[in-house]
Amino acid sequence: MSTLQVRRKVRKFAERFRYFVMSALVLMSVWPSFALAQDSHSHTMPAQQELTAEQKSQQSTLIKIVRESTERFKDVGEAEREGYVLSFGCVSGPDQGAMGLHFINMDLVGKGVIDAAKPQIILYEPTADGRLKLTGADFLVDAQQWDGDKTHKPGPPELMGQLFHYFESPNRFGLKAFYTLHVWAWKDNPNGAFINWHPAVSCKLFNGPAS
Repeated sequence: MSTLQVRRKVRKFAERFRYFVMSALVLMSVWPSFALAQDSHSHTMPAQQELTAEQKSQQSTLIKIVRESTERFKDVGEAEREGYVLSFGCVSGPDQGAMGLHFINMDLVGKGVIDAAKPQIILYEPTADGRLKLTGADFLVDAQQWDGDKTHKPGPPELMGQLFHYFESPNRFGLKAFYTLHVWAWKDNPNGAFINWHPAVSCKLFNGPAS
């Protein structure tokens, strides 16, 4: 091989190597932004997908059932008379808003039955006049109890097309692992009626302990 041919091969290799390095630098500059977007997205509400007519109908029906079955609980005294007890204080998030006040019926929790008309938890928010305002309901089942029941299909519970969220243990509530589904039937949630946190709910007016 002549000296000229060698020089040409070296020059060609150098050009390819330079192209490879430039491409790698471009990818490195783009990847952190992409990774950050992915990580940030994972900590927010899931991407909204176009719903079918049937899915929209199911959502509306579920919200309607919850509203009808909890309307009497606008009077928190009625909820207490039916066995619902305030637990956890007022639950707020660092940057996702709050869940508010959870009044739990432990008898319903113990049964482990999911019934749209019988939520295990009634949700309230504190108001400036010291009263509690009904915001929605929360369905909660013990994960071990649910997963060990072979009468239904494996996986998280589902209520009229809505999958429950899983909370592992240990958790801020001091509970064993559980599945939960919030239904903001009485206070519209801009992020979705079944999202855990409500950006317009606050614990600032609550005089008791917060969590």
